[in-house]
Amino acid sequence: MPPPGVCLNIIEACQKQNGYGSVLLPIQFNNQDYKLLKQYCLGHSLKFVDKTFPPDLRTIGPGILDPADLKQVKWLRPLELSPNPSLVVAGISRFDFSQGILGNCWFLASIGALTFQNQIFRQVVPLEQNFDNEYSGIFHFRFWRFGRWVDVVIDDKLPTLNGRLIFVCSKNSNEFWPALLEKAYAKVCGSYGDMKLGVPAEALVDFTGGVHLTIQLSQPPADLWELMCRAGTCTSLMSCGTTKGDNKVLPNGLVQGHAYTVTGVKEVLSSGKTVQLVRVWNPWGRVEWNGDWSDLSPLWQSVSSQDRDLCLSVSDNGEFWMSLQDFCQSYNDLDICSPSPEFLDGTASCHWNCQMYEGRWVAGTTAGGCRNNKDTFWTNLQYHIKVQNDKHLTGDEKNILVSLMQKPDKRNRRLVHNFHIGFSVFEYKSTRGKLPASFFSSSAPIFQTMEFMNAREVVEFFTLSPGEYIIVPSTFRPNETASFLLTICSKAQIQQNNCEDSSDFQHDKIVKVKDVPNALEVENWKQIFHQYCDKYEEVDAEQLQKLLNEKLLEGIKKSGDFTLDACRSLVALMDTSITGRLNSGEFLRLWKKTARYKEIFYQMDVSQTGTLSLHELRNAMTISGMKVSDSMLNLMALRYGASAGHMSLESFISLSIRLECMSKIYHKLSHAAVMALNESDWMHLYMYT
Repeated sequence: MPPPGVCLNIIEACQKQNGYGSVLLPIQFNNQDYKLLKQYCLGHSLKFVDKTFPPDLRTIGPGILDPADLKQVKWLRPLELSPNPSLVVAGISRFDFSQGILGNCWFLASIGALTFQNQIFRQVVPLEQNFDNEYSGIFHFRFWRFGRWVDVVIDDKLPTLNGRLIFVCSKNSNEFWPALLEKAYAKVCGSYGDMKLGVPAEALVDFTGGVHLTIQLSQPPADLWELMCRAGTCTSLMSCGTTKGDNKVLPNGLVQGHAYTVTGVKEVLSSGKTVQLVRVWNPWGRVEWNGDWSDLSPLWQSVSSQDRDLCLSVSDNGEFWMSLQDFCQSYNDLDICSPSPEFLDGTASCHWNCQMYEGRWVAGTTAGGCRNNKDTFWTNLQYHIKVQNDKHLTGDEKNILVSLMQKPDKRNRRLVHNFHIGFSVFEYKSTRGKLPASFFSSSAPIFQTMEFMNAREVVEFFTLSPGEYIIVPSTFRPNETASFLLTICSKAQIQQNNCEDSSDFQHDKIVKVKDVPNALEVENWKQIFHQYCDKYEEVDAEQLQKLLNEKLLEGIKKSGDFTLDACRSLVALMDTSITGRLNSGEFLRLWKKTARYKEIFYQMDVSQTGTLSLHELRNAMTISGMKVSDSMLNLMALRYGASAGHMSLESFISLSIRLECMSKIYHKLSHAAVMALNESDWMHLYMYT
């Protein structure tokens, strides 16, 4: 059984600190260790069969084949398809493969771009694996997935019909890197069917873990050509796509709703005039542009023989040239992705700095929605950055790139529901924690995303002058729960931190809750205790449950009673003798706390519903003196809140006492901000408290 998600998050954070999740130390996808699995297969003379991605109909997925064909599918290994299989034959090229029946041109266009960058290709496709003496039917590939690199293990059983591969296939029948790479990516998506439809940027980022920029070609930037040239000389991958359609081939030879790879840029002299040319490749491996500068265009006779010999290749291989003007008119967008943001400006003297944050929008706590939601926008996570002056920056030169990527909550890609996301940037001189609603009601953003997009990733490239700023990522609507990655790249030196603790009210307007009861109150509490205690003057969890429900909740509006499990927990937190019972002194300490938190609860219940909204819970935590981060508030809401997004008095009291006690336990047991426990101590502490 895997550990709880909170534990996994801590494990992942520790792993990142130790370098795990990097391209050199990737995380094992599905906890499958390639080396151990291969050694086991070799030692037992077995061919690996991947039980987590088995060779059956579930792996193919829905909507790809009709039922009659599904029954005919056979899963064959390369050794059963070729007399001399190899991972790579005579180098790596975009011309090695062509698309199968699966509508994943977006992925294959990205592979086409990948073949131009040997270093990145080797990161994704480890080339030391092959069909040699140590062949055991197991292969592995690496992808960047939402903030970390993962190593994905597969078996080499491939789906076929009538002895032919169903999906991507190599033009050389002995070469299998395209089919195996496609299968590995299908595994992280959930199935082959989950790869149907998409945008190249998704795979480009997953191949590089880098910086991605999308350019709308209907309104290209003035420096588009310079940007493409820089990308062509840097370690960049480029793709483009035509406007949406049903894959219809237009009269000009281009395909509607189709992804292409940008494979080159070149300036030539045509009849004495400079012409900027873009080379594009169709992952079908055929069907080409037939306009100006296509393979048979007479314009090629207007350039020098050297340029003609260098550029022109009259072949139906899916690749062609076109002018930059025709490129912008024919394609909808251009994607550029690189492991480094250096391609954005090409200035070698200026070093880019990047920082990544993981966050989560949770309904009722940190999912405040866009700026239209004036009462809740401030509850979104806030990130404070300080942009320092840089002598290399000039004028309005763009110096900040921000990427906001939402992480999936489903295993299968087709089931992922993306929200409309975006972010706003506000100027602020200094900050001590989270900014309240009053700041955002009187301050306008100096930059914000043009529109909230229903996409995996939203990227903006813009200018910030030296100063201090708050970046607020959000969904368009409030109360939409999702995890996200926020990446901030700066051309200038930048200091960054997450603004966590604050509240949205003036402390001097709050009536302070007294901590010290008077003698009369103490005497009343003792009398209550003696009404319920046993002959040894102790109460157990059942007696405490009856006491709290009859006395603490007497005559008040409430949404529920204390459960027996909650009372067992309260006894454990107050029980100094480990007897499972509370004596009078221990009870009085508990009663003091319950009375205090009860008073805080009703003071913060401004809506007078008998429950706390999660907005009111934030304020209640603040007035109780406990600093709670947004991430901790999210956990409280999930663990103690009701499905309607509210918290009862009983849950609030249980939560607050547990939080207070666990904080004290940590400080008692920790040394130099670190707590070290052996397994026995850990189990005794957490199994009882």
